[in-house]
Amino acid sequence: MTSKVTVVGAGNVGATTAQLAAAAELGDIVLIDIVDGLPQGKALDMVQLGGVKAFTGSIKGTLDWAETAGSDIVIVTSGMPRKPGMSRDDLLAKNASIVKSVTEQVVKTSPDAFIIVVCNPLDVMVAVAAQVSGFAKHKVMGMAGALDSARFACFISQELGVSIEDVKGVLMGGHGDDMVPLPRFTSVAGIPLPELMQKSKIDELIERARKGGIEIVNYLGYSAYYAPAAGAVKMAEAILKDKKSVISCCAYCDKEYGVGGAFVGVPAILGAGGVEKIVELKLTKEEKQAFDESAAHVKDLVVNVKKFL
Repeated sequence: MTSKVTVVGAGNVGATTAQLAAAAELGDIVLIDIVDGLPQGKALDMVQLGGVKAFTGSIKGTLDWAETAGSDIVIVTSGMPRKPGMSRDDLLAKNASIVKSVTEQVVKTSPDAFIIVVCNPLDVMVAVAAQVSGFAKHKVMGMAGALDSARFACFISQELGVSIEDVKGVLMGGHGDDMVPLPRFTSVAGIPLPELMQKSKIDELIERARKGGIEIVNYLGYSAYYAPAAGAVKMAEAILKDKKSVISCCAYCDKEYGVGGAFVGVPAILGAGGVEKIVELKLTKEEKQAFDESAAHVKDLVVNVKKFL
C-alpha cells in the first residue's frame, strides 16, 4: 500500500519538503496551505518536474484538509518565519496558535499519523502538537538535530577539507542558541574530532552552528529552507522505510537523561514505531550541565506557551 505524506505549509520549507519527499519515493504527497493557488501551483510544477526526473508517487496541492485524510506522516512547516532581529522565542505566541490549529485538523483527518514539526521555536511547538493531539509521545517529534548536525558537519568539512559524508556529528538540547554539540561524539571517518582540530577552532565552529539559522536570515531576510526540508524528509524516510536510523531530533524524554518529561533534542532511533528508542550517551559533568540548562529553558518556554492554548 502506498504511503501518504502531508506537508502543511506551501512556503519555501514546505514546498522543498514536498519535492524532496517525492524524489525520495516516500509515496503520495499532499501539500496544503491556506493561500489559494499557492499549494496547487507549486504541486503542479513538481508534478511536471517528474517529466525530467521521474518519481512514482503523486503530488497534490490543496486547501482542503479532507484531501489529507489517512496520512501516515504529517510534516508541519507552517508558521511565521523568523525575520532579522527576531529570536525564536519571539515567534512563540503566533506559531503556537498556528500549530494548535493545524494539529486539531490532523487529529480529525489522520488520527493514526506521525507528526514531524519543523516550525520554530521548535522544541516548544513539538510540545504544543503533542498536547493538542493527545497522540502517543513516540508519534510526535521535531526536526532540529538533523539540521543542526548538518550545519555542524558542513562547517567541519569545510575547515578540514574533507567530504561532508565522512563527518558524523551529535547534538543535543534545544534548537538554536541552546544546542549542545558534543565534539567527543563527533567524528570524521571514525576519527574523533578533538584529534583533528584544536579546541579553540571547535568552539568557533560550535558557535557558528548555534547561530547558523540567523546567519542565513541575515543574508536572505528570511529563514533557511533547503537543509531544514532535507532534515524533515530524512526523518520521514526513516519511519516509513523502518530504517532504524539514529538521528538527532526533538523527542520526548522522561527518565532518559533525567529530563523528567519534556521534548528536547537527543539522539534517537527512528523506525516504523516512530521514536523507538532514545540513545543515552555517558555525558561528562560539563556536558550534562549544558544539556540540563538547555532542557530547563525549553521547559520554561513550554510553561509560557500554555497561556496561548
